[in-house]
Amino acid sequence: MKPLFLIEFALEAVKKSYAPYSNFHVGAALLTKDGQVFTGCNIENGAYSPSLCAERVAFAKAISEGVTEFEAIAIVGKEENEFKESCFPCGVCRQVMAEFCEPSFKIYLGNDKSTFETYTLGDLLPKSFKL
Repeated sequence: MKPLFLIEFALEAVKKSYAPYSNFHVGAALLTKDGQVFTGCNIENGAYSPSLCAERVAFAKAISEGVTEFEAIAIVGKEENEFKESCFPCGVCRQVMAEFCEPSFKIYLGNDKSTFETYTLGDLLPKSFKL
């Protein structure tokens, strides 16, 4: 079961989040088409704009290793120590996904190992910018 598998990786990644300003911690787990998993966590910065979202960290790790074909991503988010409802990717992350993924790319949003929602990139970004 891919959602549970990926959500477990995302739950581990969220533990590494650096979010001293917002106290909103996010973890992501990106599944490649060849079965590799790249994780990411959000990394905040006092200047805000240099901050990195968990999703983009996971994509950057994969792409920097030469991997550019992706199947799915799981995203979890918590404020302080409490998991919130679904943690949707921001617009910038959605556009980064659109650069490398088809509209059928799966996005699993969870807050624990048993509760998650499934979307496609096409659901969350129906009119993406593509050259």
